[in-house]
Amino acid sequence: MNIRFGTSGWRAVIADEFTFAGVRCVTSAICSHFGTASQLGNLMVVGYDTRFLGEKFAEECANIISENAFSVLLCDEPVPTPTISHVIRAKGAICGINFTASHNPPQYNGMKLSTSDGAPALPEVTRSVEELIRKTGLTAPPTKPSKAAGLQVFSARPGYLEDLRTKINFDAISRAGGRYAYDPLWGTGRGYLDEILRTQGLEVETIHNWRDVLFGGRSPEPEASHLDELREVVVAKQCVLGLATDGDADRFGIIDSNGSFITPNQLIALLFDYLVESRGWSGGAARSVATSHLVDRVALVRGLPVYETPVGFKYIGELINENKIVIGGEESAGLSIKGHYPEKDGILACLLAAEAVASRGASLTEQLKELYGRVGKLESGRIGIRLTPQLMESLGDKLKEDPKEIGGRRVERTNRMDGVKFIFADGSWLLMRPSGTEPVVRIYAESESAKDLEVLLEQGHKFLLG
Repeated sequence: MNIRFGTSGWRAVIADEFTFAGVRCVTSAICSHFGTASQLGNLMVVGYDTRFLGEKFAEECANIISENAFSVLLCDEPVPTPTISHVIRAKGAICGINFTASHNPPQYNGMKLSTSDGAPALPEVTRSVEELIRKTGLTAPPTKPSKAAGLQVFSARPGYLEDLRTKINFDAISRAGGRYAYDPLWGTGRGYLDEILRTQGLEVETIHNWRDVLFGGRSPEPEASHLDELREVVVAKQCVLGLATDGDADRFGIIDSNGSFITPNQLIALLFDYLVESRGWSGGAARSVATSHLVDRVALVRGLPVYETPVGFKYIGELINENKIVIGGEESAGLSIKGHYPEKDGILACLLAAEAVASRGASLTEQLKELYGRVGKLESGRIGIRLTPQLMESLGDKLKEDPKEIGGRRVERTNRMDGVKFIFADGSWLLMRPSGTEPVVRIYAESESAKDLEVLLEQGHKFLLG
């Protein structure tokens, strides 16, 4: 079996590649890897999301870990990935494994591996695990149904929510009052984001707050096209905000009070500006190579640095661990802040949006208008192209090309940090890179007008397939 870790763990289709045999194989390899670094401790954490058979996969994994002489905390309910990060740090675990395919379609499941700092495992760790898988193969036998020694079932929710209370200005949110709407998209955020707001005396309208392993028949991704029902609730109930999280609650989606979708690119820049202003924090911002340069413009007027990283939150997590940044974010709706875990946290992002609205006394749309007045407006977007056999064959050579111009635009600089990014003389840019989680090639672009953005994306499409 060719098991490979992508941008955020190992993901595969259930009953095709993602099987109990595969789970045993990967778990055994993880145990072997950390067995060579036993000075870090002896405890591992295992969780799961709301996907089909998630709790059974997690139980099998926990038993394998216990049989390998490690202690293991097995979460007693579906948990967000950032909650696993909190448990790792709070309990001093050497690693955590969460069974989730995040925002991928319902037929997928996956294993996210986090290291002792609560961050996604870096490539050197996942390469070691992959090599151990290749050496051993599918040799681990099924475990016995009974719980093994050293395995403890554990409630992760209370500690995580208590930690959040130290990082959000709930007093400001409570004073501002109002009603919120929340859509966990049938995922693990239910009982987390809505409940912590309710404990502050706020009214929350929650939809899709039951387990559906098919996620309503689509990917549990909080993008604009998936949030129509949330938008209807926001407008009908006159909510302050509509908040959404993905399957494992590490990504966010925001609907403003007027029903408009606030893109991740917009929110990251807006929260960077807000946090520097409201908390007086020093440090810069980190963004992936695919994320809007609106962050750069905020940093410029604030006199702060920007750190560009490859796609994958593990790289931003390193900068959080080094205390170099106020905020780090990705256009795919991942975000974390100074003093938090080096892992994206959709629940935190939603609460920060609520805090910014409450503290500034202005909607996110109003705040964006004011920000654009200071730094200028940018329009960004992306499209995906399915990887056909023909495209797979030509892709490598295509991404190595070094054109002087694309669609009549002069290429001023080429960035090959992750995929290939062409920065044009007018400041617009175009990025092409294979997805680390799905069989697609993504094309990202940014310009100062929505019309030109459409043109750029089309030019990127023609370049890739031409």
